[in-house]
Amino acid sequence: MPTMEVNGINLHYEDVGDGPALLFLHGWGVSGRVWQSCLPGLVRDHRVVTLDWRGCGRSDHPAEGNTIDGVAADVAAVIEKLGIRPTVVGSSIGALFATELALARPDLVSRVVAVDSPGYWPSTGMRETVHDLRRRLVDDRAGTLAGWVPDWFGPKAARELVDWTVRQLLDSGVYIDALFTEVTTYDPRPRLPELTVPITYVHGELDTQIPLEVPRACAAATPGARVHVIAGCGHVPHQEDPRAFTAALRTIAA
Repeated sequence: MPTMEVNGINLHYEDVGDGPALLFLHGWGVSGRVWQSCLPGLVRDHRVVTLDWRGCGRSDHPAEGNTIDGVAADVAAVIEKLGIRPTVVGSSIGALFATELALARPDLVSRVVAVDSPGYWPSTGMRETVHDLRRRLVDDRAGTLAGWVPDWFGPKAARELVDWTVRQLLDSGVYIDALFTEVTTYDPRPRLPELTVPITYVHGELDTQIPLEVPRACAAATPGARVHVIAGCGHVPHQEDPRAFTAALRTIAA
């Protein structure tokens, strides 16, 4: 099982294929496995790196460093050790890590693909909901996830996919819950005009967690940004319709 030591912890990653580099960052509490249905169509002509960021999946679950800047710093260290300048594809909060990395270290990133990024929404449209979610995760983690996760998916998703996602979340560390508190004060819009790395916002048409107005507002604030909507999908289009997602990514990262 390949691991890399960065910033005092071990991170699990997989690195397959040759060609232009793609680095995938999963969403809160899951793992790099969420991209697996997209990979066979990409590794034929790309170098594909999937990473379990700190606190998740097969990586270490430390009590410290579970912040947006902390994870972005981990990703920067991984990129430097691998010697690549990838397109960074981030799902949900992973898109925040990708955006912050591109703002702080544009020399390390060739492009950002922000998949159903929460952007400013947790701090403006769902602050109390997020605070309540964190409290309920303490009181009944399994029950809270079982009730919340089905809402991530659109009608295409099989129940087995939802159940598998819940299992991944239960296997990840509890310290990443601190990210929920941080996002209730996070708003990237004032700094997006400074972003020099090309960015495309990919968003599921039926995302009930983050409305389409969010990527559109973020794109409007970002020089040269684009929005690509994937029809019939919710918050995780790469899992719900991997063919459509992979086709979109090929167009974006060409």
